[in-house]
Amino acid sequence: MPEDPEKKTPESHEGISRRGFLSSVSAGAVVAVTLKDAPDLPAQEVEAGDNAVTIHLNVNGSTRKILVEPRWTLLYVLREVLGLTGSKIGCERGECGACTVLIDGKPRYSCMTLAVEAEGHEITTIEGLLDGDKLGPVQKAFAEEDAFQCGFCTPGQIMAVEGMLRSNPNPTLDQIRIGVSGNLCRCGSYKNIFRAAAKAAELRRPKGGAS
Repeated sequence: MPEDPEKKTPESHEGISRRGFLSSVSAGAVVAVTLKDAPDLPAQEVEAGDNAVTIHLNVNGSTRKILVEPRWTLLYVLREVLGLTGSKIGCERGECGACTVLIDGKPRYSCMTLAVEAEGHEITTIEGLLDGDKLGPVQKAFAEEDAFQCGFCTPGQIMAVEGMLRSNPNPTLDQIRIGVSGNLCRCGSYKNIFRAAAKAAELRRPKGGAS
């Protein structure tokens, strides 16, 4: 039977396109990944041993005085003491990149960095890229380009791209590949991640400035 030309297709049903729907879902997913348990959580009651030391950590622009054991990793302190759970626990041996944060603007594995090593340095986590509830350029680009599936590695991927763009605002595709080579995506979303990195570079450029 011939298709009714007046019948709406799934692409245009009630004025919402399939791409528009997927984009809105993607944006929501990135917000969920970056906001979950993130905003101003109270410090947890974590018992430190007799050899604990007091350090001051500058995290996302705020200095926090913390009692830590020398063996505690920065990842552990961020998640369990400060309640910043955007940095994910993956391999815990510097292989997957899910725990990536910026230290003095450069990507670092927080699972391989002791909290005491980070004292005196500027630490930025995925939560620190937000402007209130507004996504930063890299987060927005990941949402627009569907640069994730399960989303577990997404915070680390975003931080790797953020760090790369701070040192190289206009990377080539090969430079993007190198920039995220330390972050594994078990879902295999690399093509979209590369596109998101390029899109983020575009979004970060000043509007209306000299080319």
